[in-house]
Amino acid sequence: MDDERTARFEAIYAATFSRILGFALRRCDGPEDAADVVAETFAIAWRRMDAVPPGDQARLWLYGVARNVLANHRRQVARRHDLSAALAAEVAHLYQPSAEESAELGTVGEVLRGLPDDDREILSLVAWEGLEHGEIAKVLGCSRNAVRIRLHRARRRLARELATAGVQTGWLAMSGRGTR
Repeated sequence: MDDERTARFEAIYAATFSRILGFALRRCDGPEDAADVVAETFAIAWRRMDAVPPGDQARLWLYGVARNVLANHRRQVARRHDLSAALAAEVAHLYQPSAEESAELGTVGEVLRGLPDDDREILSLVAWEGLEHGEIAKVLGCSRNAVRIRLHRARRRLARELATAGVQTGWLAMSGRGTR
């Protein structure tokens, strides 16, 4: 029985795959989405093999399944879009930098990108990853003292470059991260 079922599925798949794929490609935004629709269509066909009609009617049945899968896919995309838009609206009111702050943040980003790779790495391990000196030493494979020295130098270079770019660096000193 299982061999018959598998053989029938393989025959239907071989006979209809390109047509179902074409159907999905013409209706999806991208080939990845079409591939998902086709995969789900044939997964449903496998699970419901007893419901698949014989002969050429199988192709028509698969079109109907693909149409339903596509409708579900579109609903999921719309739902995801709506949730993303709602989240963006919710987060937007939490922090809306002024034009001056946005320009300054852009300058800070440019300055950070201009730093040597080693400086960016150690600064990001502290600022973004929240690692302590001992943890950074393990990540970088060096001593705590080497981390302390590298971090001090990186912060000093960052402060100097920010000052050159006209960005106030008082927040560096206030946070205990500035150079003295």
